[in-house]
Amino acid sequence: SFPGGKRDPADTDAVATALRETREELGLELGAETVWGQLRPLPGRQGQLVAPVVANLGPLENLTLTPNPDEVEEIFTLPLAHLLQEENQGYTHFRTAGRYSYTLPVFLNGPHRVWGLTAIITELTLELLAPDCY
Repeated sequence: SFPGGKRDPADTDAVATALRETREELGLELGAETVWGQLRPLPGRQGQLVAPVVANLGPLENLTLTPNPDEVEEIFTLPLAHLLQEENQGYTHFRTAGRYSYTLPVFLNGPHRVWGLTAIITELTLELLAPDCY
């Protein structure tokens, strides 16, 4: 999943929350100038609204990530080119009470499977960044 969490009273908006959560979870200090924008709010599992914020981190090899072990078990990244390859894309179909219910995207990468809300946010981001390829 992406860094994220509930808005603190000191957070002025969703962007401030995203920047704070990124600092707390990954030890990555980002300024507001890195933020490209915000995706439309999405419903989370517990009924809350999730406000995805998209930022440019620059080259990943230039980043020093210090994950908070209380919040982060593992970090992995997926290049845009990998996400755009059809063999790494799929969909999971869900059934409720024996009937087709809904379909969600899934992205594959070796032992990692990006699914759920993270995959939905990834799909929306790909539609914006590479509309002719995705």
